[in-house]
Amino acid sequence: MLSLERLTNGLTPSHDLFFETKPGDPEMRESTSLWVFEEGGAFGIPRIGIEGEARSWDDRAYQANIALGGGRIVDAGGRGPGPSPLDADGRPTVFGAGPLTFRCLDPFRRWSMTFDGSGVGGTVDQQIGGTLDRNAVVPVRIDLDLEMVTPAWVHDHSADRVAEMSDEERAEAQSMGFGWRLEHMFRGKGRLEVDGAVREFAAIGSRIKRQSVRPLTNFRGHCWQAALFPDGRAFGFITYPPAGDGSVPYNTGYVYQDGTMYPARATRIPWLTDLLPEDDDVSFELESELGVTRVRGRTRLTTFKVMGKADGAPMEFHLHQGGAEYDWDGVTSYGMIERSRTQA
Repeated sequence: MLSLERLTNGLTPSHDLFFETKPGDPEMRESTSLWVFEEGGAFGIPRIGIEGEARSWDDRAYQANIALGGGRIVDAGGRGPGPSPLDADGRPTVFGAGPLTFRCLDPFRRWSMTFDGSGVGGTVDQQIGGTLDRNAVVPVRIDLDLEMVTPAWVHDHSADRVAEMSDEERAEAQSMGFGWRLEHMFRGKGRLEVDGAVREFAAIGSRIKRQSVRPLTNFRGHCWQAALFPDGRAFGFITYPPAGDGSVPYNTGYVYQDGTMYPARATRIPWLTDLLPEDDDVSFELESELGVTRVRGRTRLTTFKVMGKADGAPMEFHLHQGGAEYDWDGVTSYGMIERSRTQA
C-alpha cells in the first residue's frame, strides 16, 4: 500500500475534501468525476460527475454516461441541489447534486459514490445521429466503493504558478483551469442496476477532482487518455490540438512504472476525426525519461454528445466520452478516453 505522502504527491489530505460553503468567486467550481469500467470490459460508466459552480451553487449540473456493451447506452444528466457537505464528524467529505453523491471516506485512499435516478436508454448510433428518444427513460442505481492505487497526478495552476507563465502558457493553461486538479487511478467494487437488471462487478478506472476557475473561451478540442494495468503500470495524458499560430499547445502526461511516476508528453495523438461507434484506432506514444512508450488502443463502450448550431451552440462541438481496450507490451486493460473537436 502506498504511503499517504506518496498518494498526495505534493498536496495535503485537505485537498481531497470539499468547499464547506459557497465560494466567493462566482466562477469558482468544485468538480468531481469518475470513469469506471468493469475490469474485463463488459460494460462501463465513461464519466459520471458533478460540476458545482459558485454562481449556481444550489443548482448543480450532474452527468452519468453508461455503456452496456453492444452499442447500448444510458444517457443521464440534469441539475439538482446538493446535500450538506458535512459528515457526522463535521468534516466536508460529501459532494452531491440531485441523485448523485460522492463521499470521501479516507482522503486520497477511499471514496464511495451512489447514483439513484434515471436516464434515457438507447444506442450510441442514436447519439451520433441525434435521434435519441428522450421519452425512453429507465431507472438507474449505481453503488461504488473505490480504493486509489497510484499517486495523484497533479495539475497545479495556482496563482503563484500562473504568475510565472508566459502569455501563451497562460492561455493554454486556462482550459485546464486556474487552481488545481488531481487525477487518480483506482480499483474497487460496484453494483449497477439498469431497468431492473443487476450487475455486480470488479471496478477499475480514474477519479478526477478539481477546485478551479475554468474559462473555456479559447477551448478548441482535446485528447485525454488514461488507464491502469493488472501489473500496476499506468499512464495518463491530456493535450490540445495546435492553435495554428505557432504556439506550443498544452501537452502533459505521465508514465507510472515500478512505483515511479515519470513526467511525459504525447507525441503520437489520436485526435477525434470520425464519429465511430466503436473500434476506432486510438493508439498513442508518450515520451519520458524512459524513452518512447507505445500503447495500442481501440475504442470500446463509446458514448457521444453531438451539439451544433441547431441546438443553439455558437459552433459545432463533438464530444466523445468512452472506454478503450489498451495493449501495452502485450498486457491489456480497459481505461478511459475523452476527445472533442470544434468546428465553426
